[in-house]
Amino acid sequence: MKTTRYCYSCDLKDDSKLIAEYKAYHAKGKAWPEITKSIKDTGITDMQIYLTGNRMFMIMEVDDTFDPVKKAEMDANNPKVQEWENLMWDYQQELPWAKDGEKWILLEQIFQL
Repeated sequence: MKTTRYCYSCDLKDDSKLIAEYKAYHAKGKAWPEITKSIKDTGITDMQIYLTGNRMFMIMEVDDTFDPVKKAEMDANNPKVQEWENLMWDYQQELPWAKDGEKWILLEQIFQL
């Protein structure tokens, strides 16, 4: 099955205590199982988040069943996902160029070897 890669960015609040807490929520085996299930249920086959300073980069590998609009709808209708997202907003902040309420911004690929 063919996969597609999506890359996103989001900032954390620039506070070392909050960043440490955020990292703890995302440590191996610590993310809520309902969240990892909801991710897999939308066709995301792999997801990685990297951090430098307070800027994060997320890499998603998705299969042919993935549809970002459908994922947004599924997330909006899942109370546990909404609880997680509201909790994560305690740590995250919008990128300066984000639209109001927009978290993760899709990155534009500008180079490939």
